[in-house]
Amino acid sequence: MTGHAHPITHLTDTIVRIFTEIGFDVADGPELETEWNNFDALNVPRDHPSRDMQDTFWIKKKPGVDKLGRPMGHVLRTHTSSVQVRAMDTWSKKSEEEKKSQPLAIVVPGKVFRNEATDATHESQFYQVEGLLVGEDVTLSHLKGVLETFFSKLFGKNTEVRLRSSFFPFVEPGVEVDMQCFKCEGGGCGLCKQTGWIEIMGAGMVHPNVLKNCGINPRKYKGFAFGGGMDRLAMLKWGIDDIRLLYNGDLRVVNQF
Repeated sequence: MTGHAHPITHLTDTIVRIFTEIGFDVADGPELETEWNNFDALNVPRDHPSRDMQDTFWIKKKPGVDKLGRPMGHVLRTHTSSVQVRAMDTWSKKSEEEKKSQPLAIVVPGKVFRNEATDATHESQFYQVEGLLVGEDVTLSHLKGVLETFFSKLFGKNTEVRLRSSFFPFVEPGVEVDMQCFKCEGGGCGLCKQTGWIEIMGAGMVHPNVLKNCGINPRKYKGFAFGGGMDRLAMLKWGIDDIRLLYNGDLRVVNQF
């Protein structure tokens, strides 16, 4: 009997292949995370609304303490950025010679969880892909080049990227990433709402506080990070109009892949 891989599995394999070809390693981490790795280390304030019950699944588990001695809970990770914290912690312990010869370059595909209502474009569980590069003299231009290479390979044609100023607690400066519409190639169509561009992910330069929290000297090392929904990429790539089709077990969807 012949089986079929799920579209998210297909997409994960493709993303991993693209990034490993340009020198990134694949990283993974636990879906049950500490409050420190999911929020505190990423410069998310303790009163930030994303920590509220309506956004985060908090787990009843004996609390520990964070690096500052404060009580620390556990959550189902709300983003794969927690893996970046783990990777930077490990990289920070390498010698200066190792850091110089081997910058930290990882891609992190994985499942995340948000306590929100389900509709055609939202799910309480979904998949994200994160990327991180930390080293000497890393700039936003490197980020733009990496993302243009990624989207061009993913959608099979040269794809431009533009960066718009935005805010995320864990990056400074922060940017919204738009990719040129792969369907109309920037001319304007129904997919891109006649703009020629599709808003696809958030990104920016790793905030100095995040580097410090992970034991990295922000005066010597810089980094960029980006992250976006794999489900959205799958919906765009294959014309899927309802995210729930990816998770309801309908074999008519899976059998197409």
